[in-house]
Amino acid sequence: MTRSVQAFAYARPSALGSSPSGRALGLETSGGLTPVGAEAHPRFFSGFLTSPLPAARGLLAVADVAAARYHQRMRPGSLDPVVTGNGDRLRFESFSGCNGVYARLDVLRDGLDGADTGHGTTNVDVNNPLREALSRLTGDDPLHLRVGPDELAVTTLGGSVVEKKVPLPDRWLRGFAEAQVACSGFDLRAELPAAEAVRFLRSLPRAAGAAGRPPMWVVPAGRTLRPTTRPVPGAVCLAGPERLVALQRVLRHATALRVYGPAAPAAGAGGAASAWEVVLPGMRLTLTLSPEPSRGFSGEGGVLEALASPDAEADAELVSVLLAWEPRIDPGELAVRAGLPVERVRAALTRLGTAGRVGYDVAEAAYFHRELPYDAERAERHNPRLLAARELVASGAVELSAAVGPGALATVASGERRYQVRETGGALTCTCRWWTDHRGGRGPCKHALAVRMARREAKATGGVR
Repeated sequence: MTRSVQAFAYARPSALGSSPSGRALGLETSGGLTPVGAEAHPRFFSGFLTSPLPAARGLLAVADVAAARYHQRMRPGSLDPVVTGNGDRLRFESFSGCNGVYARLDVLRDGLDGADTGHGTTNVDVNNPLREALSRLTGDDPLHLRVGPDELAVTTLGGSVVEKKVPLPDRWLRGFAEAQVACSGFDLRAELPAAEAVRFLRSLPRAAGAAGRPPMWVVPAGRTLRPTTRPVPGAVCLAGPERLVALQRVLRHATALRVYGPAAPAAGAGGAASAWEVVLPGMRLTLTLSPEPSRGFSGEGGVLEALASPDAEADAELVSVLLAWEPRIDPGELAVRAGLPVERVRAALTRLGTAGRVGYDVAEAAYFHRELPYDAERAERHNPRLLAARELVASGAVELSAAVGPGALATVASGERRYQVRETGGALTCTCRWWTDHRGGRGPCKHALAVRMARREAKATGGVR
């Protein structure tokens, strides 16, 4: 597994203390991007939380996911949560160490009081003493939140610095991008009122199930959800229900539970990703689960078509100039501003997602702008299927037929075998083992991806090979 080291440098540890007006939560920031460029310790917010306890519990839930591995638990994760200021809200995000759970707490305008929210993205220090202090928080006394250094800290940043250095696997970066692609295909499938939401979530097992067990499915039944053994119409996959344990932090404050998922896959196609959103006063806590506990988001392949497109790189560069830390990005409006077709804008947003520059909010069915400190080309360089497909094209291993459209056949020589790739219903099928196992459920195989690249190259040069 390819890894780099992510270094965090905080002016001091985050802490929960007291102020003349009540309690004060100071979250320290490290190395972020803002509208004026890179800053060592950006400042995004200083004001009061309108619902202190739900906010504290929601932040703990995001930190729980950042520190968890729900599959192969012997190696805990340790990546600090990311916070983005979008002008009208704060978004706290994290990924589990196993790459299978994505968590986000959106503190909305109604959840913030007393100051405007800045714009930018950075990591925030959530250390063990802070977690313990937040866990002990009780009552409804006012809670002042500061994200970034206060005025005193600004004048003393040359002093002692709290440093953390953690391994950052490339699959975590790919996971952010793949989770965004998965969520963009979700629809709202069910909404449970508070009492039913609490009852359902508390009934779920907290221990991991046996390896190889078929994924669990749930289907709306009146005001609640009913388990089912197969993906009937309207069902949502709940693979590894124990991975929703972080939601237990906020159940006493929940006002509703919303469940999102894609159209149910065909029987035998395996599990599917899903998103579980607990609605809180002035905020939302969402956990997005991969299709299986042992299957992280990084291998889903949803970004491969966009990365392989010859237009996506230039389109992404154009679209990125138009982003302005918006909390809601509408691809249609962006297409008009960029002078591009909507589908090319969506592909550009997917490519920007591989650099952590956009995310997707299922509650609002919209993209949002953020800037994670990652190299856009890094996810591409370390994507094995994409690299293998490019090598096949470069080596002349792809033979295209003169026919185009439905039924068009291509042959790909890979190793000692030759695979046939056929276009069916706008998608490409292949005779390789990968396609047989996944039926397109984890993105294109390297052979289909190579054929797609070769056809685009042939179209551009006016020839067929």
